[in-house]
Amino acid sequence: MTTLDTALYLRRLDLPAPAAPTLDALTRLQTRHNAVVPFETLASLMREPVAIDLPSVQRKVLQATRGGYCYELNGLFLALLQTLGFDVRAIAARVVEGDDRTPTAQTHLCGLATLDGAAHLVDVGFGGNTPTAPLRLDRRDPQSTPHGRYRIDLAPDGLHTLQAEILDRWRPLYRFDLRPVPAIDREVGNWYVCTHPDSSFPGQLRVARAGPGWRRTIGNGRFTLHRPGRPSQHRQLADADDVLAVLAEAFDIRPAPQPGLRDAIETWLSSYR
Repeated sequence: MTTLDTALYLRRLDLPAPAAPTLDALTRLQTRHNAVVPFETLASLMREPVAIDLPSVQRKVLQATRGGYCYELNGLFLALLQTLGFDVRAIAARVVEGDDRTPTAQTHLCGLATLDGAAHLVDVGFGGNTPTAPLRLDRRDPQSTPHGRYRIDLAPDGLHTLQAEILDRWRPLYRFDLRPVPAIDREVGNWYVCTHPDSSFPGQLRVARAGPGWRRTIGNGRFTLHRPGRPSQHRQLADADDVLAVLAEAFDIRPAPQPGLRDAIETWLSSYR
């Protein structure tokens, strides 16, 4: 059985092991993770299957210093938290798209951490709207993070809804309950995301990283820089060379050369020109 290389993980985050599993320690880990480890869907762009077993994710994220999407990033992060002594488990969410009254599949993996009797939502894998600090589930007022405000609504049926304040409006991101997600359900959800014809991931490139005072994203054929209190800066990406340069300079992603990568990037860009 493969165990997590905790020392290598903490070296990538450039953090010492916390002395105790506290809220402050969790906040440092989550904020730093979002600053260092990018959300990225290069495998989905190439329409490749995405492995989410621990050895595969460690090789990709820790040894090859790449990123990933929710099943990779949150799966690995929750393994780190458990190794460090946190009371944490995986939960699943339904991403809200368009008409938020229509149920979507449970295709987002996040986490639930309990500290001093209080439950907190933990997420390092929701792309450009990932909360960069833990969020208390028992609060209904806005909660501030280093990259914006969030709030959690609770419906009578027990479903929680995570909302983000975007351009002075509260927008729902995903809905979740508190049931733990067994490994087989994570495999099924991940298979849907990376292979199903109705999934929005295959053939698409999405990248996000959130550091001190900034959040950078790639999506819809363009690179965007967000800074608190300033208008977002958007730039259309020109070609595969431009995309690869932005990946390296803005996200520290340098994918190994592979057949078809440039063609996949050009095909993706062509749909936004």
